[in-house]
Amino acid sequence: QVQLVESGGGLVQPGGSLRPSCAASGSILRIYAMGWYRQTPGKERELVAVIPSIGSTNYADTVKGRFTISRDNAQNTVYLQMNSLKPEDTAVYYCSGRIITRFYTNLEVWGQGTLVTISS
Repeated sequence: QVQLVESGGGLVQPGGSLRPSCAASGSILRIYAMGWYRQTPGKERELVAVIPSIGSTNYADTVKGRFTISRDNAQNTVYLQMNSLKPEDTAVYYCSGRIITRFYTNLEVWGQGTLVTISS
């Protein structure tokens, strides 16, 4: 059993910052790419940022220069530093990971989501 648990969402004013995190736990052998996605009512889930186990990060154009994704491999945790937040960043943020379990199964795992609200 493998799971991802997000935390660190909340309400912040425009121009503010948040740093949600997502921790993976369970029978993990290795984690490849991890990413953050977001979704608002009536819209499809969209990629925000992705960080591979090796290589360069990738960001949606709408968040480039404002958001930074990072990971702590020892803690199986991925972070999303969000600065200069705008009302249009309001969404439920989900993390995802491509995980190889100790039983050598290859899983795409999703967290339960954390709500980020940008409002004055």
